[in-house]
Amino acid sequence: MEHKNWHQMSIEDLGASLNVDPQIGLTEAEAEERQQKSGANELSEGKGISPITLFLNQFKDFMVLVLVGATLVSGLLGEYLDAITIIAIILLNGILGFVQEFRAERSLSALKKLSAPTSKVLRNGKVMQIPAKNLVQGDIVMLESGDRVPADIRFVAASNCDVEESALTGESVPVSKHSRIIQQEEIPLGDQKNIGFMGTMVTRGTAKGIVIRTGMDTEMGKIADLIQNTEAQETPLQRRLEQLGKILIVVALVLTVLVVVAGILHGQPAVGMFLAGVSLAVAAIPEGLPAIVTIALALGVQRMIKRKAIVRKLPSVETLGSASVICSDKTGTLTQNKMTVTDVWQGGRHLKVSGEGYSPSGEITYQDQIVDLKSDQSLRRLFQISALCNNAQIEEVPAGDMRNGKKLLEETEWRLKGDPTEGALVTLASKAGVSPQSLSGLYERVQEFPFDSERKLMSVMMKHQGGRLIFTKGAPDVLIQECTYIMWEGKVVPFTGTLRQRVTAAGERMASSALRVLGMAYREVKPEEHVDSEQKAESQLIFVGLAGMIDPPRKEVRDAIATCRRAGIKTVMITGDHSMTAEAIAHQLGILPRDGKVLTGQHLASLSDEELDNEVEQTYVYARVSPEHKLRIVKSLQRKGHVVAMTGDGVNDAPAIKAADIGIAMGITGTDVTKEASALILSDDNFSTIVSAIEEGRNIYENIRKFIRYLLASNVGEILTMFFAMMAGLPLPLLPIQILWVNLVTDGLPAMALGVDQPEKDLMEHKPRSAKENIFARRLGWKIISRGVLIGLCTLGAFWLTLQAAPDSEGQLVKAQSVAFATLVMAQLIHVFDCRSSRSIFHRNPLQNKYLVLAVLSSVILMLIVMYTPQLQPIFKTVPLDLREWALVIVAAGIPTFLLGIGSVWGGRRNRRRLTTGGYTPKNTKFSA
Repeated sequence: MEHKNWHQMSIEDLGASLNVDPQIGLTEAEAEERQQKSGANELSEGKGISPITLFLNQFKDFMVLVLVGATLVSGLLGEYLDAITIIAIILLNGILGFVQEFRAERSLSALKKLSAPTSKVLRNGKVMQIPAKNLVQGDIVMLESGDRVPADIRFVAASNCDVEESALTGESVPVSKHSRIIQQEEIPLGDQKNIGFMGTMVTRGTAKGIVIRTGMDTEMGKIADLIQNTEAQETPLQRRLEQLGKILIVVALVLTVLVVVAGILHGQPAVGMFLAGVSLAVAAIPEGLPAIVTIALALGVQRMIKRKAIVRKLPSVETLGSASVICSDKTGTLTQNKMTVTDVWQGGRHLKVSGEGYSPSGEITYQDQIVDLKSDQSLRRLFQISALCNNAQIEEVPAGDMRNGKKLLEETEWRLKGDPTEGALVTLASKAGVSPQSLSGLYERVQEFPFDSERKLMSVMMKHQGGRLIFTKGAPDVLIQECTYIMWEGKVVPFTGTLRQRVTAAGERMASSALRVLGMAYREVKPEEHVDSEQKAESQLIFVGLAGMIDPPRKEVRDAIATCRRAGIKTVMITGDHSMTAEAIAHQLGILPRDGKVLTGQHLASLSDEELDNEVEQTYVYARVSPEHKLRIVKSLQRKGHVVAMTGDGVNDAPAIKAADIGIAMGITGTDVTKEASALILSDDNFSTIVSAIEEGRNIYENIRKFIRYLLASNVGEILTMFFAMMAGLPLPLLPIQILWVNLVTDGLPAMALGVDQPEKDLMEHKPRSAKENIFARRLGWKIISRGVLIGLCTLGAFWLTLQAAPDSEGQLVKAQSVAFATLVMAQLIHVFDCRSSRSIFHRNPLQNKYLVLAVLSSVILMLIVMYTPQLQPIFKTVPLDLREWALVIVAAGIPTFLLGIGSVWGGRRNRRRLTTGGYTPKNTKFSA
């Protein structure tokens, strides 16, 4: 019974196709029979995952299994504190992951809330109220202002009916509905003006319609199906940490076995070597890594909240840092979501209007000169029509008032009650000093002829100084036909063909700049005239002028997009708006380059996935798109290797937001469905906040790389100290308890302090890293190995030099082990400052990160406690060192960092010198005298 093009059918054909009389409706028996076949009119949530299963799934990760192994080893060694700590880390990570996934599973529940609980239907000739879930195809539904559309319906009657569809189509302005046939075969949802969609809201008027789709067959049902069948993407961070865990466990086990075997072969006791080997294994696997990652992400979340970005899923913070494409909704994100009049045309003059939003502050200028509005009667009339032929209200909310029930306003705000288009006209009039309040004592409304989608006009009759006036506004092409006079240079003159052409040309110029254009007209009503219809009111009018309005771009967004471009991030606009409007905004914001393409939903629907993949790299604007289109765009970009951030506020955005690598919902205008499907919520609905979040994400990832570099280089140094000693046939330079203490002292606080390090200055000047980038990319692996080898060699060198004073003395061996212990700790604590820069220790102020300075001082104090406290010396087998030995420790500990740091600085200067002294000449360089 389904028909693909319900919008093309006449009411008679519709009734025949669905076997129902629109004047009588179905009988109860027919409705019951149809419901048995089609099921209830409700959205299915599919097969859900039980909370217990969801919680247990958190412990399948490879790194978690490694941590479990580390827990068992710590327990066998009697290190119960370590074991308890690791278990706490595992449980914390599991709880965080469970909460995130459980909240994501609620997106379908939020979608179901959009369904109407009850519906007014015509059955057997009687109007009755029934549960909306009992509606069936063919039911006749009655709607009025405030009702939620209970199913997809084809209107058979509509009286001044406006429907708010922004959650589904992205349109910011309510759509005027009608019951006429639409001839085009394939048209976007936003243009199907004779169809109402489940979950949308009637904001004005009344309507009657036939149910054409119910439940999962509705457009809202299709979105529910997309959400169910769209898998959330594993983040790059999760993939990299899993990869890192596998590498670490293999390397740690191989090196540990080599150390144990080498020690036994060189005559070391087997039991002692086994304990040393197990200690090395525990040290080699940075069991604190997941905790430090979690802490770094959590602290990043706190910083992002201050920058108006609320994170719902911790790993998404890092994912933002690798975003290569941002797909952004237009309305409210790139633009202010406040219709604003920017241009006025009156009597051959083109005037510019300044000011933002609904604030009455602004200027009206002609040829850069402020217009004298008091002496200009033509303009005063235009502003009077703007203010009075209008039902919108603009309210001033003073600073300090509550917003959304919780947030205090920092500055005065002007808010709209009513239609955005009418709000723009009230604001225009207020800028001219002609507010509705200032006119209330002079003009009294006696009659209104509401806007109608067929007439495309609205008129009001006003009493004024004992007489009556008709004020009319509407579509210029329609209004011109009803005008016989025009206000020209302060006089009312006949509306000749030449003047009509000039008005039409002015309107077309405004429209070509993506402005929404409205015309204004008026006339005086004769004392004896009886005006009882629109036709009588809207005739013999005097044309006054045109007002052009647009939802203007946010002023800070252009700079944010330029920042993205420098950072190698492509910005794509995806909107339900018309292509001309979208293209104009994209040009203003710098989104659309000269060779960039604009693709409409209609064209996109005709492309195969392969054809779309060929177009997607050069396309920067997608206009008039549907939810399926948005999902296809995201998946196409992902197939091309991009890490995609997708923003949105409506239900229609939820599937694409869930499918994107990073889904971003609007905090102010966003629906609950979108928020539940997202990983990040913008509390100010502002695109520039996304750029701030990307910067934060990049910094967090670089900080994660910093502490991975630090932890692994330190661990490599520990293992190689033991390995080189065993291969050289030397005694153990470090005892098992000393290895565990080094691990505890150096791995904890300094690594966490690196996790909150300040970003480097050129952070947003680099291209996004590839989603496939190895965690050890950009020479990180070389830095870890080179520093680790030097730390191991220098520690062993200090041990050997101390041991040479009395090689066969047991007391000297303890002294040498104490020197090795101190050298290893100090080498790692000096190395931590080197990890702050991608170049060397000399490129950043070592005192800038105060947390790191405090962490290093704390670690030094802990080291000194076990060396100088008599009660602890027997336990840790340490002895105090004299000044000569401390000098050896400091020199040996500083060599790995400062030797390579000096080499890095010297190499950088040599490269710069080579570039500036002719050592390198770019190809095709032309020189002129």
